[in-house]
Order: sequence, then C-alpha cells, then structure tokens
Amino acid sequence: MAQNVAQTLSSINRMPAPTWSWLKMNDAHIDLPAGLVVEPKTATVTCVPTGTAAATMVPTTTTVASAAPESVSESTSGGTPETAPAGTAPSASVATPDTATEAVLGVAGAFDTELVLADKRFAGRERGQAPGDAAARERLVAGELDPLEVPALSEYQQGALRVEQELSVGEAFRTGMGSEAYAYLRGLAGKPVVLDVPGGLSAAVRVELDGRIGAARATAIDVIARRGSTLDLVIALDGVDEGAFSRTQLGAESGQTSSTSPQNSAPQAPSTAKPAKTPAPGAAHIDARSCAGLIGSSLRIFAGSAARVRVTYVQTADDAFIALDDTGILLDEGAHVDISHTILGAGTSCTGLAADLRGDTSRLEVRTSYLGVREQIRDFNYAPRHLGRRTRSDMDANGVLTGASTKVLRGTIDLMHGCSGSEGAEHETVLIADERVENKTVPVILCDEDDVAGNHGATIGHVRPNQLFYLSSRGISETQAEALFTSAKLEDAAHAAPTKKIRAAVARLADHMGVDLEEEIA
Repeated sequence: MAQNVAQTLSSINRMPAPTWSWLKMNDAHIDLPAGLVVEPKTATVTCVPTGTAAATMVPTTTTVASAAPESVSESTSGGTPETAPAGTAPSASVATPDTATEAVLGVAGAFDTELVLADKRFAGRERGQAPGDAAARERLVAGELDPLEVPALSEYQQGALRVEQELSVGEAFRTGMGSEAYAYLRGLAGKPVVLDVPGGLSAAVRVELDGRIGAARATAIDVIARRGSTLDLVIALDGVDEGAFSRTQLGAESGQTSSTSPQNSAPQAPSTAKPAKTPAPGAAHIDARSCAGLIGSSLRIFAGSAARVRVTYVQTADDAFIALDDTGILLDEGAHVDISHTILGAGTSCTGLAADLRGDTSRLEVRTSYLGVREQIRDFNYAPRHLGRRTRSDMDANGVLTGASTKVLRGTIDLMHGCSGSEGAEHETVLIADERVENKTVPVILCDEDDVAGNHGATIGHVRPNQLFYLSSRGISETQAEALFTSAKLEDAAHAAPTKKIRAAVARLADHMGVDLEEEIA
C-alpha cells in the first residue's frame, strides 16, 4: 500500500489520442512528496523594454509575492476561462510611475478577456456537419438515418468535433500537462503575474523562481502580447540542496519526510490533486515521494495578431526537487511563438506544452534540450493543434541520457479540419550512453484535412560496447566516457545561458556531476 502520499496527479501529459497502452506512456500518474509547505514568496520579475517608448522607462526588478493560495477550477485550462474582478491587479510593488514594470505588468483577468474577444473573431469558422457528430446522432435517434450511416468515433474524434463545432475558444484552450496539474500549480502560485505588452512595444522580462528543501513553490504567468508587439521572456527555475540531500537516503527512512522539512503546523500544499490511487492502464507511474522540494511554473500565452513571443525556459534544480512546467498557447493571425526548453536538473521533471494555432499563418517553434543522469526522470508532452490556414509548427528535441535515467517524450501534431495549407514537423535526436537507460519516444501526426503536410522522426544513438572498449584501450573508462557526453551538453547550456545567474546554476550542476566548466564558461 502506498504510504506518505500528499498529492496524486493523474492524467498528466496526456496524449491527445492515447493509443500506446502497452508502452505505458499515454500519460503519467505522479505521486508527489508529502509534508511540503507552501512558501508565500514567489518569483522575482525583471522587466526591461527594448523598443518603442523604452527611452522613458527604467529597468525594474520586482519581487512578486503571491497571496494565500486560492482554489482554481480545473476547467480553467480546458473549459470556461477563470474570472477575476475587473481591474484587479496582481500582488506586486511598483517603485516609480514610469518604470518598465508598469509598462508591461497587466491586470488579472486580461488573458481570459482576450480569449472571449478571440471567440468573437473566430466565430464564423465552426465546422458544419460531420459524420458521427452530435447532429448526426440526433437524427439517428429520430430514425432519420440508418445506423450504418453513422460511424463510431474514438474518444479523440469526439473531442476534435467538439472543438471544431461546439466549444468556444476559451473552452477549447488547454495546457500541456492537463487540467489537474494546471489547477495544482495555479493553486500553489496564487495570483498570476500578468505581462501585458502594448501593441508595437518590445519588452524583455525575466522571471526567476528559487526552490527550497521542504517547500512547494510555483509561479503563474499570463502573457498577452498585443498586435505587433514583441516579448522576450526568460523563465528560470532553480533549487539548491544545501544539505546534499539524497533521494536514496530519504527512501531509506521508511516513508518519513526529511528532517529538513518545516513543521507540520506550516501551511500545507493545496490538496487540489486527487487522493492516491492506482494508475490508469497505459499510464507511466512516476513516484516522486522521495523528493524533498517542489518547484513549478504555469504559463499561458496569448499571442495577438503579428505578435512575436520568445520564451527561454531553463530548469537547473538539484536532484532533491521535482519540477513541473505547464504551458498553454493561443496564436492569432500571423503570430509567431518561439519556445526553448532546457531541462538539466531535478530528480523528476515533467514538461507539458499545448498550443492552438487559431490564426491564419501563425507559427510555433519549440526547441528542447535535456539531460538525464543517475536515476533522473524526464517526462515531456508537446501537442500543437492546427486550426488556422497555412499555419506551421516545428518541434526539435535533443538529449543525452546516461546512468539509469528514464525519459518519455510524446509529440502530437494535430492537423484539424479547416487548416488547409498547414505544415507540422517534429524530430528528436537522443544519445543513450548507458544500457540501463529507459527511453520512450513516440511522434504522432493526426490529420483531418487534405492539403497539409506532416513530418516526424527520431534518431536514437547508442554507445556500443565495442566503442566503450576502444575508449578504455585509450585510457578512458566507461564512467569518463559518459562524463564526456554529459559535459558537452552542459557546456552548450552554459554558453547559451541568458543570464550570469543561470550560467552559475549550470556550473553548479556540472560540479555535482564531476564536470568542471570554469574554463569553458570563463
């Protein structure tokens, strides 16, 4: 019987069309650590305008403290948008009247307002009747159709028809990790940081969140990039284990929480997740109860007409942490969203991204770089949904797996009815440097339109025994060979790091892995 489970998150990173039950990767079931307390401190937000009107603004760093965690309806990431009182601002202190923060820090509810307005713009694009839809079934019940004329639809097909015919833009909007994880993270974070970039303005924003052993910390971010605006957003999640916390040591304590955890009288993490239960068939079971800290981010992006949003996400937490990263994106006409995920740390890391390419000629680019060492777990889900005409999505993942690490990557390109002229492509390159590694990669393309193009593929490379023997004959042990591959990935991450703080965090992780990056990043 499972012991010491504070939260259980089900249907995490669920594939839109789950068909891989035998591989146990349709979705994930996560047992979260018990005894974590909610920290009121959230992220540090730094805003620096880079374009029009920048001359009158001063770069500003603001620590945004969340209010007490509020319960959030699960429907907010896949149903009716959450509501907030008009004009309610997030909890933040703005130092001066003409600052960069004031220029882009918006009001609560702005994101959901944009979803409502988008629904009015796209109202004329609903699909007409389709075989097996609700109208056809009503006619079947009325005896107007022969049963053989109404095809049986899968769960995915039924959901796709609802998106195309029935649901509003807000109701159809979802995030990659799913509604349960969305509600959990939003409950932890409290009020979101709202970044509202005015039309024609360019801005750069950094959001930094540092985890702590014994605590659960999360940040919620809503982005509204209005017509013709540009936003460069850096999200950095880190967590330092000052006491050299060991997952193995904690597991040996027979289910007891770490002695470094705060007293039970402190506020507990919100119980928005379901009680412990047996994972559903086809789900990957992730047991993260031995983690001693949790960090997470919940990001929603509305990219307006011709807007450009670039997001650089870097996660560098120590093994004692579990990291959850959940993203949902809506792209309007001609919008371009570029996402870069760099996952280097945390004993368990789960990343989910879903996108609705609603506007014609909108484009989504996703680049993922990951590293798995020791017994680390990496779980990914990417699900772009093409609805507009001549839209394009490109996903590229590159990773190194060593030790006894585990990785699951789900990539589903959904070319829905009406997205004529659209293209989707996905590719992964992964190097497996140890025979104990467990790697699962499933690229999927769903298609309900004729004039479209979809491409997918994966390149999986193994370090063969004869190659290791050759290296050993040159004085390089198997452990040293793995370190070479790990070092290359960390060096790339250090050189690409957008800030000195992130570069230092990468160097810290490298040091824990026996890799010296001081000369490379000097």
